[in-house]
Amino acid sequence: MAEPPQPTDATLGVLGDLLEDIVVWLDQPLRTGTDNPVSIHRSRGGSAANVASFAAELLPTSFIGRVGADQLGDSLVAHLRAANVDVRAQRGGRTGSIVVLVDEHGERTMLPDRGAAAELAEVPTSWLDGIALLHVPAYAFAVEPSARHTRQLLHTAAARGITLTMDASSTGLLEDLGTRRFLELVAELRPAVLFANASEAELLGLTEATPPPETSYVIKNGAAPTTIVDSSGSRQIPVPPAPIARDTTGAGDAFAAAYLSTLLHGGKPDEAAEAGHHLAAQVLRTPGAGRSRHADHSPSQEDTDL
Repeated sequence: MAEPPQPTDATLGVLGDLLEDIVVWLDQPLRTGTDNPVSIHRSRGGSAANVASFAAELLPTSFIGRVGADQLGDSLVAHLRAANVDVRAQRGGRTGSIVVLVDEHGERTMLPDRGAAAELAEVPTSWLDGIALLHVPAYAFAVEPSARHTRQLLHTAAARGITLTMDASSTGLLEDLGTRRFLELVAELRPAVLFANASEAELLGLTEATPPPETSYVIKNGAAPTTIVDSSGSRQIPVPPAPIARDTTGAGDAFAAAYLSTLLHGGKPDEAAEAGHHLAAQVLRTPGAGRSRHADHSPSQEDTDL
């Protein structure tokens, strides 16, 4: 079974995308070739930036990535810093955006244009200073040169004794990257935790596999129990009742933020999953990766403004 990092006041690092989310709420099935009245919300997005923003409420957090040298990039960096995230960002090129189509049942279809986020250059090793755990969503491996420099930084982090964790991120990404290639990356990088949702886990064969001794699989399945699989076997952590999801964007990132923060504070994996469920439930009624403590929520300036 993978050993969690020791309790620490050091920083959680998150490596990956900082983008604009253009969230489109549909009230009925999409009709192609004609008009579809919708509600559109713009917000700071990117899986890595989402995790960092949620985690910064729980412990010191740094974001590492690349964003465009433009006004939108300035706004996104400012937004992340306003959430108390230490932003360690390269600047250059054009800031990326993701159009997120959210159907009336809360399911998402994403149309990414990652822009500068896919152009990560070599990262100064000093950007790892103070980090105890470095988390990376699989989006960072989607294309070169980002993938190469991400792997390089992760190997440097591991050599320093920094705990690594990963997120499988997307079935579409895994199919494009190749499931065999992704599993080779997991074997190469040996993360302490690999997060996946049920569809990603099925695609990767995680539910039938025994993870390496140093790795735990954390498999989320919506309102169904979360499964933790490690070298000692598997167990299920029930999900408490939550509001009906209007938009699941960012819920998995919120889960990861709370899970990793709990581990860094000395909590056990089961406690970490429970914390993840609690935080993820607060994201289900907002456009994009916003949060609300209320069951019913209409977008506020805090949620949507850049």
